[in-house]
Amino acid sequence: MAGHSDNELPLPAFDEPCKVLIVIAPYYGDISKAQLDSARGVLERAGVAHETVEMPGSLELPTAIGIAHRQSDFDGYVALGCVIRGRTSHYDVVVNESARAIATLGLAGACIGNGIITVENMEQAEERADADRLNTAGAAAQAALHLIALQRSMKKSNTGIGFKPGSFQHDAVGKTGPTVA
Repeated sequence: MAGHSDNELPLPAFDEPCKVLIVIAPYYGDISKAQLDSARGVLERAGVAHETVEMPGSLELPTAIGIAHRQSDFDGYVALGCVIRGRTSHYDVVVNESARAIATLGLAGACIGNGIITVENMEQAEERADADRLNTAGAAAQAALHLIALQRSMKKSNTGIGFKPGSFQHDAVGKTGPTVA
């Protein structure tokens, strides 16, 4: 993950405007504030416009991103939240299903940086939310920007449906070739 390496990539530069949606589950107030500050800081350094929406929990983040991806014009997304292990299996469900859904959206073409913190205790959450230590939210914003840059660099040219009527001919004896006018 970005943010955990001594060899971080520089932020990409964009020739055309870029717009990112930050989707956050603000369950833990101080953690959420630190996450938002970090992600917004990275996006602003890159000169990227951004908006933020809040969801009740981390399980709702992928659904919100899916809705925005289908119905809006965002180039990428940053998913932020914090899940701290409790005494039940609910932690495992939230962690696994939110990660699976975000990966599925990504494979379908959404450029998502996953900054959902998944930890055992509040001390670990504070460390991962701290911009001067692990900074997972800033790393998620960087990841989203790099995915957007990659997607833009690999954009296919619009060539129509793949053929031009009348430009190729095939006759009954198996001869093929360009049409002669």
